[in-house]
Amino acid sequence: MKIATYIISITALVICVFNVSKIDFQAPLQNESFTALITAIAAACAILIASLLRISKKVDRVVKTKV
Repeated sequence: MKIATYIISITALVICVFNVSKIDFQAPLQNESFTALITAIAAACAILIASLLRISKKVDRVVKTKV
């Protein structure tokens, strides 16, 4: 599970960087720039979710060792 969350995070980071490079900052809500903005936000959310999963698994391991 740990390796899977790292792979998901790295893939989402690559997607986020790619889409941020596609955003036209003069008009971020126009045409393809809007799609790139939404996809970059979704990739950032995927990174956040994978990080939360890693942290929750770590907390679960610590709690199980103390019990």
